Amino acid sequence: MNQAVSTEAIYNKQANSWSRSEKILLSDFTARPRVIEELGDISGASILDMGCGEGYVSRMLLDRGANSIFGVDASSEMIAQARETASLNNLTNASYAVGNAVSYSSFPQETFDQAIAVFLFNYLTIEEMTKVMSRVRSLLKKGGSFVFTVPHPCLPFMREETPPFYFQHGDTSYLDGIDQTFEGKIWRRDGKPVSVRCVHKNFSHYFAALAQAGFNTLPIVRELSVTQEHLDLDPDFFTPLAGYPLHVLFKVQAND
Repeated sequence: MNQAVSTEAIYNKQANSWSRSEKILLSDFTARPRVIEELGDISGASILDMGCGEGYVSRMLLDRGANSIFGVDASSEMIAQARETASLNNLTNASYAVGNAVSYSSFPQETFDQAIAVFLFNYLTIEEMTKVMSRVRSLLKKGGSFVFTVPHPCLPFMREETPPFYFQHGDTSYLDGIDQTFEGKIWRRDGKPVSVRCVHKNFSHYFAALAQAGFNTLPIVRELSVTQEHLDLDPDFFTPLAGYPLHVLFKVQAND
C-alpha cells in the first residue's frame, strides 16, 4: 500500500470488510471490549466517538445504555454504513458525520459526558493528535472520561510481518521513526486481512500531547494483549500473538 494513498481512500475502498454486527476483527476481541469496560457505567450518557468508523463500538455503547452517540469519521463510505445500520436498527439516538477529526467543528452539542477514539491517533501525526485531544478536552464535561486506543508502539519492532497483525517499520528504529507512517495489516477470524496504518509515536508523545491538550491528571494506561480466554476460543488464530503487546489503552478524566 502506497503511503501517498490517503487514509480516507483506504477505508472507502475496504469499508465492506469492516462492516459487522459481532466480533470478527482481531481488535474486536483484544481492544474494543476493553474500551467499553473502562468507560464503566454509561447509562444515560452522551458520548462523542472520534474516528467512529462504521459505528460498531458506538452501537455497543447504545446497547449498554448510552443516551446518545455522535460519531465523526473521514471515510464517507464508513459513515454511510454507520448511518445505514443505525437506520435499519432504528437507532434514532445515533448520528454520524463525515469529517476530518483534526479540523471538524460542527458538533451537535457543546459538551459530552464521555469521549472515545478507537484507533484514530495511529493515523495522525503528533501535532494532529494534539489538536484532536485539545478539541476533545474542550467538549468534555467536568469529570468526563476520554478513552482511546492505539497500536502498541513496540509491536512493529517485535513481530515479523506475518498474520494476524503486523506493521512494516522498514529500517527505522523505535526512537528514530517518530511521525513516520508504517503500513500494516490486521486479520479477521474468517481469514480476511484489512489494511491498517500507524504513524509511529512512543509513550512520551502520548503523555505530552495529553498534557498540552489540558488534561491535568495522569492517565490510566493498559497494555492490551491476547488472553487465555482468546486462546481457548480460537487457538489457531490467537496463538501467533500470545505474549506480544498489541495495543495500548489510555483513560484520562477532565477534572476541571
